[in-house]
Parts: sequence; C-alpha cells; structure tokens
Amino acid sequence: MKQYLSKIASFLLALMVLFSTFSFTVEKHYCGESLMDVSFIGDADTCGMDIEKVSAKKKNCCKDEVHFMEGQDELQQIQNDDFDFSQQQFLVSFCISYTDLFIENESNKTNYKNLHLPDIPIDYQVLYQSFLI
Repeated sequence: MKQYLSKIASFLLALMVLFSTFSFTVEKHYCGESLMDVSFIGDADTCGMDIEKVSAKKKNCCKDEVHFMEGQDELQQIQNDDFDFSQQQFLVSFCISYTDLFIENESNKTNYKNLHLPDIPIDYQVLYQSFLI
C-alpha cells in the first residue's frame, strides 16, 4: 500500500512540474454576446460576418479574445549554499522523528488465546463441596 501511494504521489508531482512549465493560448470568438468558437491550438473560426460586408455606419458586433497562459521558463533549484544551520537542524530532527514512528517494538507478552486447558476428569469443588462464597 505504501509503495502505491509513493508512486501516485511521485506521478502527481511530475504532472505538476510539467503543467507549471507548460504555456498555451486560448482564443475565443464572440458574435454579439454569444460565444461562437473556442480554439486551444490555432485561430478561432469566425462566424461568417466579415468586416467588409458590414456597412461603415454600423458597429462591428464581432470580437476576438486571446488569453495567453505563460508557464515558467526556468525551475528554481536550491543550492547547497542556501541551506543554513536552522534548516539543517529541522531536517535532522524531522528525519529522526519520522523514522522513530515506524520502529516495531517487540513485546514480551505471551498470548494465551489459543491455550487449551488441561482435561480434569473430576470436579473437586463438587466432590468435596467446598465453594467460595
């Protein structure tokens, strides 16, 4: 179970690094107030109303929106020089406390769950009629 969780976590972290460096463009074409086309790869298709066909007196009802999502170009890497004494102290204390969580303590208790009682053929309490009251 622990192996599966670590594989899933490493896969999700790899996807997060990939998508943080990924940049893309979203183009939208509106005709009036309604969205006519959305494109993630190329140019968005127009609705067919060209600017030349619309008379000069009327205002053009079509508009294009372009959203550019820019990713990171460089990933920040921590140098060994930036690792000061307080961070080292925290890291050592964290590692020691984390490893101590998974130490198995051996117990000296004997489990009597599957112990079979000896077979006594005579009940001495009934035979001598001595009962504790």
